[in-house]
Amino acid sequence: MNRNLKLVINNPHNQITEKQFFEKNELKVILDLYAKMVSAGTWKDYGLNISSRQVSFSVFKNATENALYKICKNFKPNSKNLKYLITDSNGKILKNSFDLEILLKNTNWKNLKK
Repeated sequence: MNRNLKLVINNPHNQITEKQFFEKNELKVILDLYAKMVSAGTWKDYGLNISSRQVSFSVFKNATENALYKICKNFKPNSKNLKYLITDSNGKILKNSFDLEILLKNTNWKNLKK
């Protein structure tokens, strides 16, 4: 048995606060879009990434490929229009807005440049 391993429970440095994730209404808007795109056969899988700066909802055409797009929420944006972003797999910002619902409704996913 390795005596150098320690079990850390309720480590305050690694806990994610509610502010560091999508709020319930934001997640509903994203999941509604995801369901619509899965039904259309455009998206097949998703993943969530969480960091201290942002949370992102990544969408995939196939589980073995890189993400097609990431829908991101910045916790400390430099400007209010950078609060919500749609980025490509390389992190290039394709669209941005201060309102998630408006951003997603006004995005033409078929014509969005990758």
